[in-house]
Amino acid sequence: MNSSRWASLKKTELHRHLDCSIRASTLRELLALAGESVPASSSEFAAKYLVKEPMRDLGSVLGKFLAAQKALSSREVLARITRECVEDAHAEGIDLMELRYAPTFIQDGHEHMSFDEIHAGILDGLKASSHLPVKVGLIAIFQRIKPIKVAENVLDFVLNHKDTFVGVDLADDEDGFEPRPFEPLFAKAKANGLRITVHAGEAPIASAADNVRIAIDRLHAERIGHGLQIANPEIPRSRETLEYVAKSGVLLEICPTSNVLTNAVPSVAAHPLPKLRQAGVKVSINTDDPGVFDFNLTHEYDAVADALGLTASDFETMNQDARRASFL
Repeated sequence: MNSSRWASLKKTELHRHLDCSIRASTLRELLALAGESVPASSSEFAAKYLVKEPMRDLGSVLGKFLAAQKALSSREVLARITRECVEDAHAEGIDLMELRYAPTFIQDGHEHMSFDEIHAGILDGLKASSHLPVKVGLIAIFQRIKPIKVAENVLDFVLNHKDTFVGVDLADDEDGFEPRPFEPLFAKAKANGLRITVHAGEAPIASAADNVRIAIDRLHAERIGHGLQIANPEIPRSRETLEYVAKSGVLLEICPTSNVLTNAVPSVAAHPLPKLRQAGVKVSINTDDPGVFDFNLTHEYDAVADALGLTASDFETMNQDARRASFL
């Protein structure tokens, strides 16, 4: 793969999870310092902590994330991984990036850190990398697997720091955790000027298309994280949802290799990205969790170009749509 072919492109990334963007080398170092039994060989380390091959389902991948989460143990660590994330983005040719993180995910097992301290560490990292020509916005995540009261606490925290967030998101396993209970929170977020993106339609489950429609109609989503299952004819009400999304102009934050690793699609070659675009749906290309997945945005451009025949012109169009849809 000749990654230099995209060197001249101005790249925009809208869907990158900061808490799972930690470099593999940094993860190894921090886990060892935390007293973890870290395998000496690269292959054993990858098998234990990284997602390099397709896993059973999205839930299995989320379980792997918990291993990386152990390293997020202090304000200083969060500052470091944030700084390194922006440095990596710059090296990939990204000049506009939105980073999302779940304060509750980072805090689990690290209860000594308040949401305020977690956020302060991330802001420290942004400050340390502010000399780089990468414009960065932060999105706070509500974890759908946690009680509504927890999400309410996260929203209160976000509203107290509204000048340093551009939006909010709902994430985690869709299966068994439908979005409707979060309606009041997103109504409040919207009323307070926060922009909204929602993870929906990622896994091939019966409710996938309905979740996308609810996210747009009831949670006020301006963008959808993933959403690819609206192009899956085996999903109930997918066709009408596909048409609805195209007509609404809501952009899908597509993460091709991530979708393969979570078994949302069998391969990049089988990804419905071309079908989505042909239907008039706006899309952007993103990495999702580049640290734990151990690849970057250039890799994604290579992957979809080689498997799906996308060209520099296609990427230019998608980046323009991503910029227009950015909360920055």
